[in-house]
Amino acid sequence: MTESRMSRRIAGAAAGLAACLALAGCGADGPEVRADYPSDDSSTTGTYYQKPYRNTAGESLFGGSQGIVLFGGSEDGAAAPGGGIGVNAYLWRASLDTLSFMPLASADPFGGVIITDWYAPPEAPGERFKATVLILERSLRADGVRVSVFRQVAGEDGGWRDAEVGATVARDLEDTVLTRARQLRVRAAAAAAVR
Repeated sequence: MTESRMSRRIAGAAAGLAACLALAGCGADGPEVRADYPSDDSSTTGTYYQKPYRNTAGESLFGGSQGIVLFGGSEDGAAAPGGGIGVNAYLWRASLDTLSFMPLASADPFGGVIITDWYAPPEAPGERFKATVLILERSLRADGVRVSVFRQVAGEDGGWRDAEVGATVARDLEDTVLTRARQLRVRAAAAAAVR
């Protein structure tokens, strides 16, 4: 190996090490942890998951109170600048609670997108549903959530064909999410008042 190649590799390794040290220094004081984030056991248990989604105070990607905080926020449930999720925490949690009976395909707390996988209700095995939730606001507002529902029915050949969804299904799910988000916010405010 030539000397110039060796010096380029050493310079690249040094730059990588410097970048890692710079990132490690970010937030050295630790993340902001909120003990008043709403968590309760009153949400319904879905058929796919054994337990509904629950958050614990200080939950992070790396466990404990270290690392990147997933569910931080301000008093109105909006994400705190520089940490937490990118959308309203109450709408996010309410969306996960509402769709807990469906298998989860993807969830992006920073972009506010939840996509479920196909779910076939036990009472109607010849059809299946899929839902997409978009959380559009950082504050708890009625127009802050959009739900899209997709439906397929089993064809005679054994494949699935797209079918129409009832006109009010998506709106009913949005209303359920909003109602649950309001319940979570009221419960969090009551818990904060007790302290």
